[in-house]
Amino acid sequence: MNRRNQWLAAPLGAATAAALLSGCGSTDGASAGDAKGVVMGISDKVKSTDPASGYDPGSWLLFNNVFQSLLSFPKGGTTPEPDAAQACNFEGGDSKVYKCVLRPGLKFSNGHSLTSKDVKYSFERTLKINDENGPAVMLASIAGIDAPDEKTVVFRLKTSDATFPSKIASGAGAIVDHAEYPADKLRTDNKAVGSGVYKLDAFNDKSASFSVNDSYTGKAKAKNTGVTLKFFNGDQAALKTVLESGDVDFAFRGLAAKDIAALSAVKTGDNKVDVVQGTGAEVEHMVFNVNDPVVGKLPVRKAIAYLVDREALVKDVYAGTAAPLYSIVPAGIAGHTTPFFDRYGGSPQVDKAKAVLKAAGINGKVKLTLYSTPSRYGPSTDQQFQVIAKQLNDSGLFEADMKSVEYDQYEKDIQDGKYGVYVKGWVPDYPDADNFTQPFFGPDNVLRNNYDNKEITGTIIPSTSAKSDRTAANTDYNRLQDIVADELPILPLWQGKQYAVTRQNVTGLQWSLDASTVFRFWEISKG
Repeated sequence: MNRRNQWLAAPLGAATAAALLSGCGSTDGASAGDAKGVVMGISDKVKSTDPASGYDPGSWLLFNNVFQSLLSFPKGGTTPEPDAAQACNFEGGDSKVYKCVLRPGLKFSNGHSLTSKDVKYSFERTLKINDENGPAVMLASIAGIDAPDEKTVVFRLKTSDATFPSKIASGAGAIVDHAEYPADKLRTDNKAVGSGVYKLDAFNDKSASFSVNDSYTGKAKAKNTGVTLKFFNGDQAALKTVLESGDVDFAFRGLAAKDIAALSAVKTGDNKVDVVQGTGAEVEHMVFNVNDPVVGKLPVRKAIAYLVDREALVKDVYAGTAAPLYSIVPAGIAGHTTPFFDRYGGSPQVDKAKAVLKAAGINGKVKLTLYSTPSRYGPSTDQQFQVIAKQLNDSGLFEADMKSVEYDQYEKDIQDGKYGVYVKGWVPDYPDADNFTQPFFGPDNVLRNNYDNKEITGTIIPSTSAKSDRTAANTDYNRLQDIVADELPILPLWQGKQYAVTRQNVTGLQWSLDASTVFRFWEISKG
């Protein structure tokens, strides 16, 4: 399985921004009036301009601005609303048939009309190509698609999937022009044709440029004449330098925590910048292999849970750019509770850790190795596990160390069951508790830690998947979070905050930091 959100590439300390797509409404178009263009610096690569392939933050940034989806997330919300569609709904009570009716007047940037044929074609194309680096896995519940007329699309699902609206509101739901994209292979000319607020004018390894799409019909109104992306490919120092010099107007994904702090401390002069903070849904967990001879013992896992000091971790390692996480469902996502705090507290409790080990007949120091992979999660990941190892050792109950492994070997060793304790990060595809639970605890889950709870897989997940009223699923999610906190297959560590660092003449980024993890260009303006 290759999921965009399976791995967190450069967790906290990144100047991460996210935003919301606009819902449908008036047909004012995206005219920018007298606005100016803006320049954004990012550390991510855009790995694909074709929605059937890109399944990474950089590519989805492009998709969410160049292409429309049937649904999108409203400003400040996590419940999808109509976008290219004027209405969508489940038919029947089992969440297995989903019908959308397109809004009138939709056009691609090349002037072609957008009809139900294009919608059907887009989804079937992604599934047919099934690119290993693409989002087809998110659409696996689709059994068939009908387009009975030019404005109607009907999805028939294999199983109940109440989160289907959120999935198609993501980059996986991007609609392409059937006349522009081959049905059985990827487009490789670095061009893109969509019906979104912007059109892609140029793209290469160093930059991408976008202008306002005059063919767009929808509620969004661009507050700039265009956007230029400059790619820094993980070079944090270079990104900081161009922000200070004014060569970019704001930084998105890539500034280290220390750089954010240094830049925000400049209060006067031409180099003054603003740090805009928002909520985020990126998370990181410590994962336990429940078949391991050491951490396979629940009392050992409970002792660790009593000893890990998240507050110290986010302060000392991430300079406050993260928040302690006490649940598998992060704050800001419906259904979030704090069972790990309720059971194990918010600060180290050595006496309780000692008692739980003693009651299990575990005497002497518990030897433990924590495995990390900075080549995937960033250099702070090693430091994080070093800090945790020290916290465990300071209790006098553990003899723990940390080993750093390159990513390819790391994944192979996890698959082979060689690690007892290791790290996993997660960036959600869509802001629903399902995306923080089913991939971890459902069939073929991404953790590979041999944990299987029949109540979760056999009852809770099927129940939540069938409830189109997502608030009705909260009771089930509360139960699921309690089970995980009791059985400890993973230990949540932190939840990311989101940052954009901008020069003072740029506004609108406060609307671009949200749990939906979608960035929209059109809210940004430059004075």
